[in-house]
Amino acid sequence: MKFVLFSLLMNVPNAITGETLTTQQKFQNIIAQAILAEELGFEAYGVGEQHGTPFLSSSPPVILSAIAARTSRIRLLTTVTVLSVLDPVRVAEDYATLDHLSGGRLEMIIGKGNDPRHYPLFGITEEEQWDSLAERYALLKRLWNEENVTWKGKYRTQLDDVTTQPRPLQFGMVAHQVRFQRN
Repeated sequence: MKFVLFSLLMNVPNAITGETLTTQQKFQNIIAQAILAEELGFEAYGVGEQHGTPFLSSSPPVILSAIAARTSRIRLLTTVTVLSVLDPVRVAEDYATLDHLSGGRLEMIIGKGNDPRHYPLFGITEEEQWDSLAERYALLKRLWNEENVTWKGKYRTQLDDVTTQPRPLQFGMVAHQVRFQRN
């Protein structure tokens, strides 16, 4: 059995003390929590993507990179990467970089998200979320598994002969580690 700890970095008052951490304190607390999770033998630590109050987890690859720098064994999860609203080129680059910086400890969980605030923030409607996710996932897979990608779709501008850099460290396993999670 494997145990995983994850956070959405919700910054709300403590239910007992009423204290609210500053943004800086919350980020430091999350890093300390991931370090402790590794020390206690947890298999993985995850950061979910959320946009808007009270969440501070709008940029999981940055947060997970900070955790990667302070840990050495624990797997790093995205719990969940909201690909339905993200640019697959940026996702390919950011998460391949994180994969290298962590020494190949990254595992991605991809989904459409479940917060309706995401969609207008990134220029799609709630009705488009599944089609957007499918298209962006197909492109992400190609960007990580192929070179010189030429592509045209509805939710992103056309690509002509693009090879993203860096390539994922776990290149041979990429297609197996990317999984959909329906929220």
